[in-house]
Amino acid sequence: MQNKARHHDRSIAVSTLYSLDFNNLLDAPMMDINPFQGMNDEEVAALDEEDRVFIRFLVFGTLENREKIDSLISKYSLNRPIEKIDTVDRNILRVAFYQLVFSRDVHPAIVIDEAVKLSQELSNDVSFKFINGILDAARKDLEKR
Repeated sequence: MQNKARHHDRSIAVSTLYSLDFNNLLDAPMMDINPFQGMNDEEVAALDEEDRVFIRFLVFGTLENREKIDSLISKYSLNRPIEKIDTVDRNILRVAFYQLVFSRDVHPAIVIDEAVKLSQELSNDVSFKFINGILDAARKDLEKR
């Protein structure tokens, strides 16, 4: 059950970041950001406290480290500049890079698997290959350190 909850939490975090990105609000003051974009009060209340904490952790951690995360995405996305990456894919990558580089509390294989699953659910039919390739290359470099 924990894995399904975490997957759902990641999906909410990606949706929030997508909404902020789409509306050019990624640089808004943290105090003005609702980490549960698109959810009503009842939906937020239905989440366990642990899930709400994890979603906040992903959203705010990703936003706080976005400059470094975006530079890493750019480093590994050799054929597509970050601004040309689909908005959903870009934010899936942001959450995944946050967990791979800054959080490191989840095994890299799980982070990559979750990002691929989110891409398959939220993006187009071929994006998961792009996301998998970028994250796998980053994982290999991180393992060398």
